[in-house]
Amino acid sequence: MSETTNIITYIFLFLSLNFEVFLLITYFENRLEIKKENFGLVPEIKKYLSVTIIVPCWNEEATVSKTVYSLLNLDYPKDKLKIMVVNDGSTDSTWQVVQKFKNHPQIVLHSKENGGKYTALNYGLSNLTTDLVGCLDADSYVHKDALKHIMIHFQNKEIMAVAPSIKLWQPKSILQLLQKVEYGFGIFTRKMFHYMQAIYITPGPFSIFKREVFEKLGGYKHAHNTEDIEIALRMQKNGYKIAHAHNAIVYTIPPRTVKKLLKQRVRWSHGFIKNASDYRDMFFNKKYGNVGMLILPMAAISVVSVIFVSTVSVITILQKLWSGYVRFQAIGWNIHWSGWNFDWFYINTQFIAIVGIVVALGTISMILMSKKMSEGKLDVGMDLIYYLALYMFIAPLWMGKAVYNALFKVKTSWR
Repeated sequence: MSETTNIITYIFLFLSLNFEVFLLITYFENRLEIKKENFGLVPEIKKYLSVTIIVPCWNEEATVSKTVYSLLNLDYPKDKLKIMVVNDGSTDSTWQVVQKFKNHPQIVLHSKENGGKYTALNYGLSNLTTDLVGCLDADSYVHKDALKHIMIHFQNKEIMAVAPSIKLWQPKSILQLLQKVEYGFGIFTRKMFHYMQAIYITPGPFSIFKREVFEKLGGYKHAHNTEDIEIALRMQKNGYKIAHAHNAIVYTIPPRTVKKLLKQRVRWSHGFIKNASDYRDMFFNKKYGNVGMLILPMAAISVVSVIFVSTVSVITILQKLWSGYVRFQAIGWNIHWSGWNFDWFYINTQFIAIVGIVVALGTISMILMSKKMSEGKLDVGMDLIYYLALYMFIAPLWMGKAVYNALFKVKTSWR
């Protein structure tokens, strides 16, 4: 690598290392409180608030029934839980499928012309009568105790929204298992952001808000197809506190192909870039605390660092493979096996390699901690191997495309 490339790589690695250390310190400072919220321990709720869950649907005939049934199975007083299904102009049989619920006392069905998810959510908000409101995508399912784990945070009157933990529904393929680790890493970081009062995304599946959030700040916006980022940034800008319930588990169906995964992640990354640009006045602004001084800047830097460091790593690997191929062409197989003879001389002791290894170990530690937090046990399997081996080759593809789309004003779409 050139001297300039080395310097830039050092900068990104040191920023990553310092941020990981900051997150790990936050974890150990709050580990006793996290331990009190052990997975599977259902909290006692002193006061149950009324909740409406909006289920926006667009061509979800295959999954919407399971989504609604998972809501009906929530361990929550039936007279306090309302389910509002909003059909957003589906062209398949979604509307016919949900008719089975039309006489259910907890469920209200609405249908409107297609306008996008945010319009379906706003349609639901316009018919709101409960204390709290949330959304559940029609391809997601909730754990029966999820709402109770969320509700315990609303006992603190300053909390205006609570985000859940999202896990994958029955991941099987290598691609899905890779995503499983990524989602687990997200559980850990969002919990640390919770302690820093710096959550900047309230995930679409089952984030719950106080009604007054929308009454005072207005409804959802198109927000570059990522309304869950925009509403969280709007709340942070207005000083509204957001909590994270790591034991409130929501399952979502992961993309099954690389093409679908890239489509989804380009939309997410592009949405962050555009929303961060819209709220750029929050960056390095002490008025917005950790979210302005640390989390948003690091999130923006991470987009560039992943693209740069991964690209450099891939190029380095390809160069070594090419050198090996050229050597093979010149002298053929020239392997002399004289038994195992380990020598420390052959260990790469370059400082940049050591820092890279430390960063990787920090990432692995946080992934394992997230498993402990959300599952109550350390489950080390092939999913972690797939993540470590493949993520750096895939992530730069969607992040690079997202940056390109943002720079050249290329619109992203849901489907």
